[in-house]
Amino acid sequence: MASRLLSSLLLSIPLAFASAVAQADAAQDTLKRFVDGVQTFDARFEQTQTDERGKVIARSSGRFLLSRPAANAKSDVGRFRWAYEKPYEQLSICDGEKLWAWDPDLDQVTVRNARSALSGTPAALLSQRGGLSEAFVIKDGGSDGDAKVVRLLPKAKDGDFKSIELSIDKSGAPLRMRFQDPIGGTSEVKFSNVATNKPIDAAQFQFTPPEGTTIVNGDGAPNAAAPASRQ
Repeated sequence: MASRLLSSLLLSIPLAFASAVAQADAAQDTLKRFVDGVQTFDARFEQTQTDERGKVIARSSGRFLLSRPAANAKSDVGRFRWAYEKPYEQLSICDGEKLWAWDPDLDQVTVRNARSALSGTPAALLSQRGGLSEAFVIKDGGSDGDAKVVRLLPKAKDGDFKSIELSIDKSGAPLRMRFQDPIGGTSEVKFSNVATNKPIDAAQFQFTPPEGTTIVNGDGAPNAAAPASRQ
């Protein structure tokens, strides 16, 4: 009896391993559908933040534009425009080299190196073309209606997020993102009015600080803050 039980357990190990491999392959295929199939992305978004007890602490909405690097591009850092419109305006723009975060109420913009600022973040997940397997452990997250869910666990131990879920439809377009912070809070972003692979004006991914805006070097260089002026 004991030998039969041991044999059954031993036989189940390769089956379980094969199932885990199949699920990992499915997750990779789903993510590849987004990486290879979506060059540009234009959508409205609604974001809901909850604390560790599940209580809603903030709601916001706006528009998100994305232009991912071409397959033969020298850099894998994409360009995006994340514009909050409600309950107040705020703007983040990545031009492929720098990340600009503008707060109109403070009349201040913080600028950082895009690659280092975005490493391991949901924005990097959406905007970059390669290197996702280097920054994340990629797992199958099941289904979300007709969409497939990819679950990503950042490899960096000191990141801002514990896990990220991305729902991707059959065309490769992301429909929903959900990320959890280390203390149990979550932020969910739902996309609507989605348009993929349509031309987006390059000016949408450029930022010129308005005259008088204080520019803060978020990378911590000396003389980090200075007012913008026009020549």
